[in-house]
Amino acid sequence: MIQILKNLFEKYDINYTDDMLLKLQKYYELVIEKNQVMNLTRIVEKNDFAIKNILDSVLPINMITLNATVVDVGTGAGLPGIPLKILRPDIKITLVDSLQKRVNFLKNVCEKLQLKDVICIHARVEDFCKINREKFDFSVSRAVAKLNTLCEYCLPLTKIGGKMIAYKSLKAEEELADAKNAIAVLGGKLENIQNIIIKEENSIRTNIIIKKINKCPQNYPRSKNLPKIEPIL
Repeated sequence: MIQILKNLFEKYDINYTDDMLLKLQKYYELVIEKNQVMNLTRIVEKNDFAIKNILDSVLPINMITLNATVVDVGTGAGLPGIPLKILRPDIKITLVDSLQKRVNFLKNVCEKLQLKDVICIHARVEDFCKINREKFDFSVSRAVAKLNTLCEYCLPLTKIGGKMIAYKSLKAEEELADAKNAIAVLGGKLENIQNIIIKEENSIRTNIIIKKINKCPQNYPRSKNLPKIEPIL
């Protein structure tokens, strides 16, 4: 795993240290071990995990400012939050997930990897937002929902002047077209689209960066799963 990550990080201009590589390898081992008794990921082979989970998580790492506060919405196995934190120890990150078992696993990971300034929260995002509204410099999310739904989860948590990073691949442009109204309603503005060709698997990763320019209306995010059932159109 270490040599695979070295090759990938050098190719895609990701800064690292040997200690970071060791922590990422240990993270992989912990995920695979826990995956035997709990569904964390379908991607288990080393090379695939390195490309699809770790590299994918850290591609937008240089967009995150020094000492930023970051919330990872629907973090699951800790993606993208754990790889981001390992490679950027300066950031303060909050990992939010709705399943207690996953949160317990993440707490164990942070303890074993000695990661500081990481908070693991068991909550639905609409409940978490009630006391953490517009608190974070950056909100990130990967493989959680379509963009219009994701904006309703992430933008209310993002400070004015802060940014939301949505990790996307297939159908990114289509999702962006469908989310234009949601972005505006929730106080955001499209800032950038980062398209990166991953030659190792002949695919494209798309990161959509949305800047928070206005306060989000208080009635968002809605409860009772409405952001998914009836997304803003």
